[in-house]
Amino acid sequence: MTVKKGDKIKVEYTGTLEDGTVFDSSEKHGKALEFEVGSGQMIKGFDAAVIGMKKDEEKTINLEPEDAYGPQNAEMIKNIPREQFPKEQEPKEGMVLLLQTPEGGQFPVKVVGVTDKEVSLDLNHPLAGKKLTFKLKVVGIN
Repeated sequence: MTVKKGDKIKVEYTGTLEDGTVFDSSEKHGKALEFEVGSGQMIKGFDAAVIGMKKDEEKTINLEPEDAYGPQNAEMIKNIPREQFPKEQEPKEGMVLLLQTPEGGQFPVKVVGVTDKEVSLDLNHPLAGKKLTFKLKVVGIN
């Protein structure tokens, strides 16, 4: 039985940056990743890589930014008036903040510039523009 679109699968994985730094792994989460293949839950390259794999098969994939979290997008740098920041929180370049979506979700943004009047925030995904490597092992197919 090989993985095909629509299957619900479990995958053990380790994701690394070009320099070998581990940015995520199923081990870190204490369980295999479960998702429906081809449903858009995963980044494009990860989703495509598991198709055709068999249970207990392992492989390593290298993804370009276009198949992962996309390229860095300069339009995703937003300048926010400094007075919109809490007075007790002094924004500093390099700081990561959590912004809340209207639906109640949260996502990280990085402070990339601070002036007397504005704070520049990078709303790109933290892994945007990066080449990623994943070691994959399919451990379950439903």
